[in-house]
Amino acid sequence: MTPHERHNTGHLRGDLKTRRRLLNPSRSARVLVASRRSAGNDLVLGTILAAIAGAANVGGFFALGQYTSHMTGYLSAIADQLTALNLWIALLSVLAVAAFVSGSALSAFLINWGRDHVFRQQYALPLTIQGGLLLGFSLCGTLPPDIGRVLGLVILCFIMGMQNATITNISGARIRTTHATGTVTDIGIELGRVVYDRVWPDRGVAPDRVKLGILLKIIGMFVLGGIFGVIGFQLAGFMFAIPLAGVLFILGLPGVVQSLAHS
Repeated sequence: MTPHERHNTGHLRGDLKTRRRLLNPSRSARVLVASRRSAGNDLVLGTILAAIAGAANVGGFFALGQYTSHMTGYLSAIADQLTALNLWIALLSVLAVAAFVSGSALSAFLINWGRDHVFRQQYALPLTIQGGLLLGFSLCGTLPPDIGRVLGLVILCFIMGMQNATITNISGARIRTTHATGTVTDIGIELGRVVYDRVWPDRGVAPDRVKLGILLKIIGMFVLGGIFGVIGFQLAGFMFAIPLAGVLFILGLPGVVQSLAHS
């Protein structure tokens, strides 16, 4: 077989594998959350979760008046509001940070528990729980306004912590999805390397174009998700979270069901 024929055969096998996955979305979901990772799987899952994070973050702002992934802002608010003796607002900020940290801790616990007890599906349960929590958030609009806002804030911050910890573990800390400061910083670094390499191409400062492409995709999906969140909240209020929960269930439930079947 010639190299050209081998190349075409490889493409054909890849196309057949892709078609089989498209015809079997349950298997595709299990592959995306499996313990054996690839850069492609990380990118697909990262972009999906970035879109969900963008939608939840912006939709949460319209629902609650708070950006629920912005822990730097909440930590600053604690100091600011304590100084001004606005104890209620300071307490809300403490609750937001505590919820985010608790969500991250639960995700780490579940992933390690799953790695020890559930064969190859340790990421499925955290994603499924996040879907359930988003369903709970969608019901906050039915509660008295003050209670609904506080509970909604805690739930969304908890979800953001869980999601960020989950994708951090899945990608080996290469991808973050719920906040963009680090991602935008990395984009700036790579763009600076691009310019330097153009001006002094012989200095060996080569940009990581693959990494730059991944970062731009993550940011783009976060923004697109935010647009969906704005439109969704305007049309459906708190219920905009239901389709987001559905996506997480699609990603996580097949792996949970498979794990239960083998337990």
